[in-house]
Amino acid sequence: MTQILVIDDDIASCRMLEMHFGRQDYKVHLAHSVEEGLALGNNISPDVIILDIRMPGQSGLEGLPQFKQLYKNSRVIMITAFHDMETTIQAMQNGADDYIHKPIDIDELDEAVTRALVRNSNIDNEMDMSSAELGITSSNTMVGHSKAMREIYKTIGLVADSPATVLITGESGTGKELVARAIHNASHNPDGPFVAINCAALVETLLESDMFGHEKGAFTGAVTRQPGKFAMANDGTIFLDEIGELSATMQAKLLRVLQEKEFLPVGAKLPLKTNARVIAATNVDLGAAVEDGVFREDLFYRLQVINIHIPPLRERAEDIPSLVQTLLSRVNKEMNSNVHRLSIDVLGLIQNYSWPGNVRELENTLMKIVALCPDEVITVDLLPKKIRDLALQNSNTSEASSLKDPLELSLQDVEKEHVLRILKATNWHKGKTCEILGVSRPRLRRLISQYHLDPDSQYIEQDD
Repeated sequence: MTQILVIDDDIASCRMLEMHFGRQDYKVHLAHSVEEGLALGNNISPDVIILDIRMPGQSGLEGLPQFKQLYKNSRVIMITAFHDMETTIQAMQNGADDYIHKPIDIDELDEAVTRALVRNSNIDNEMDMSSAELGITSSNTMVGHSKAMREIYKTIGLVADSPATVLITGESGTGKELVARAIHNASHNPDGPFVAINCAALVETLLESDMFGHEKGAFTGAVTRQPGKFAMANDGTIFLDEIGELSATMQAKLLRVLQEKEFLPVGAKLPLKTNARVIAATNVDLGAAVEDGVFREDLFYRLQVINIHIPPLRERAEDIPSLVQTLLSRVNKEMNSNVHRLSIDVLGLIQNYSWPGNVRELENTLMKIVALCPDEVITVDLLPKKIRDLALQNSNTSEASSLKDPLELSLQDVEKEHVLRILKATNWHKGKTCEILGVSRPRLRRLISQYHLDPDSQYIEQDD
């Protein structure tokens, strides 16, 4: 039976919570001070601790670290009548799982308890994603073992020592610069410069100066002579990202560089030579751009001596576990965190999501999750709503054929079907069902009673 420990010097509040949670078949224990709560906790190993902040003697805020240290699997919900920002921040920094203001909104508290129990229910259903054994220390390391990624690795090995121009294609966020850096690092001169230019980041006049440099007095503000990126990339690699965004004028100038291995700084009279290896990247279809007359055909073929295409993440979902492992390691290092475990349900949802922003979106999502994670475990409730909704979409798809014509359904029919579908999808696990539906446990019980819902013979009702 689920054990809840309520610690509050307000006796009336304690009695109210005891009756409320008792009606939900929880075993409730009461204490009226931090010291009494610590002593009682040794006997009951509470699943959830509801801890008041302001009490005579030791405050809940002062006692919070002791509860977290002694009862590592207990979730702590802080309650207080004081709404100051500093206390809330300190409570969350000290390890509180949630924070509820008085007067207590009972539905809000129910939802907090449900979230806490869902997190506890995943303890035996987790994966350790520690990646120390991988030896990955650089943010420039490529990760993935799918067939597509293995082919990319082989191509990199074949072309790295060649001076041939490479065009890397793929959707935004797939890691095109990582491929360019891998080619450079595997070349005959990995210690040479690697210089990157985002062709879409600057207006044409500034881009020309950035690429090729300028002479003193070449334009207003040119108070000194400045070398361009092509000059800086000599004996190394220049990476031209978003090459499809170049104007017609800049396309012509770049074509000359590729053909003649020379460029003209802005305001200069004589061209300069370059031996920089050119690698370009784009997330647009340059072939279609050529057909539309917005990209030069001769430049297109000059760039595409060798083409490496990176497939989107949705087409190589088998790479996601190793990516999550590696990215989590990097995020933890950057944020000084230790979030290295996640539930199997979380990994399944991450693998089933389409990731339109690809690896960049996955890394940003993990960064947000780690920032908000109260301990070392990533659970479903921490995922963005768009990913959590996959569970609902999948259950909808699997049972869509059994639904009536929507025009024949009343609002109650829709609610009944929806609640039953989620109950079945979670194997009648009430905690997980509440989390997905966004309702409190008492509300779920009322819905089950209202619609006379019963588990099928293949489902076993679970209270935790």
